[in-house]
Amino acid sequence: EDLASAAIEFRIAVDENGAMLGVVGIEVFAEAGLLRSLAVEPRARDRGIGHALASSLETDARARGLRQLVLLTQTAEAFFARRGYAVIDRAAAPAGVQASAEFRSLCPASAVCMSLLLEPARLG
Repeated sequence: EDLASAAIEFRIAVDENGAMLGVVGIEVFAEAGLLRSLAVEPRARDRGIGHALASSLETDARARGLRQLVLLTQTAEAFFARRGYAVIDRAAAPAGVQASAEFRSLCPASAVCMSLLLEPARLG
């Protein structure tokens, strides 16, 4: 509902014909990023596309100097746990993230909040 008003940057995976296979977004708040809408087409699942999109987003976040990624999920807790994300209380998320429409109203209170602390990108 906030795609037209929020500053969300998207990465898209496409096949050889240009058809979309998956998408992930990030909304940046100071030194934290809110991971938004990781989704993979059902026909393209179990091919590593979700992991590739998440890895790309995490690598870019590190390079930009972000210190933390936060997300809300109702269906992908196990996927993100395998990637090193930990469940946190929603109140522990950075203030900017908590002020987002995603946290305030778009994602239900029943959603699991998860966080990944990022190490700075290494040069060379």
